[in-house]
Amino acid sequence: MGEGSQYTPTTKYVVKARFEVEGVVEKPDVIGAIFGQTEGLFGTELDLRELQKGGRVGRIEIELESKQDKTSGTITIPSSLDRASTALVAAAIESVDRIGPCDAKIVLETVQDMRDEKRKVIMTKAKEILRKWVVEAQPSTDEIVKEVAQSIRSAEVVNFGPDNLPAGPEVETSGSIILVEGRADVINLLKCGIKNAIGIEGAKIPETIIRLCKNKEITAFLDGDRGGELILKELMQVADLDYVARAPPGKEVEELTPKEIMKALRDKAPASEVSFEKPTTRIPIEVPSKISETAAQLKGTLEAVLFDESGTELMHIPVSDLAEKLPEVQGTYTLVFDGVITQRLLDMGEQKRMKYIIGDRVAEGVRRPLNVKLLTIAEVLP
Repeated sequence: MGEGSQYTPTTKYVVKARFEVEGVVEKPDVIGAIFGQTEGLFGTELDLRELQKGGRVGRIEIELESKQDKTSGTITIPSSLDRASTALVAAAIESVDRIGPCDAKIVLETVQDMRDEKRKVIMTKAKEILRKWVVEAQPSTDEIVKEVAQSIRSAEVVNFGPDNLPAGPEVETSGSIILVEGRADVINLLKCGIKNAIGIEGAKIPETIIRLCKNKEITAFLDGDRGGELILKELMQVADLDYVARAPPGKEVEELTPKEIMKALRDKAPASEVSFEKPTTRIPIEVPSKISETAAQLKGTLEAVLFDESGTELMHIPVSDLAEKLPEVQGTYTLVFDGVITQRLLDMGEQKRMKYIIGDRVAEGVRRPLNVKLLTIAEVLP
């Protein structure tokens, strides 16, 4: 497949981007910035380090040259993920705005489908088959269009388990499963490249679903109506769920756009935190007024502020510089920043004997240290 020969046989897509840096940097600086500034954005499932360890993302190739105190070059990332996950990785790369100590800009050039050439060969052959078919059998045009359209719509939907439930083709092999309400939901997720969904098909939870929930990571993705809530209650009584995602209020999963689907899945909540009670009013946690005011000002800025024990500001920096600058600052008592509190950041805070770390949210699965208090910006707003 030409250029694709340098990649593994499992490579589905290749993300290519260009970058420009206001200064002189080297390849390790670029790779370090990509890993560091995308860490924790979408949880451990789409963390680049973990994806590389599992072979889902290949080696990141960097080509660069420096002229007149500026560096430019290309980034190439092979991906064996599905289309939706690859798109998230590509978008995350564009969010990197510093490389080493320098301002940088990364622009996505293309996401190349390594199977395009194979598709072209198949399409050419299919056209020849169809031409001979039309000439020899001479069916009506309407019949051909109808049959081809129907085969495209249902090509990837399979019947799974003894209950013959509608499912994507990767339900059997995937370690994580998305439970939806019916066949139309499975088809809509397939259009987004999500192939590990399975439909419950009814209010009574089939034995196939209960068995799957024992062995795989399960996300229930249900309609945003009363029916979805009832099914969720039933699921939580008989099955072992890990996460819950809901369509926007009043909408069904089968009618969501790809953007709405990805947002709903990104915003999924741990099943242990799901409550059917009416929400209560948030009670702010008491912190010094300067800290709470700073938290309110930082929301949406991707910036960080460090304070000493007396509440004096020590440093105001971009979130992307935290990992580099934090070890250098002495006497940091409180960190407030507009970003995700990751395990790496917690370890640094514990090592520096910090008292408070306040961020936009806490990454999934972090080990909470005994001596560092974790808060979210929402909890300390005035």
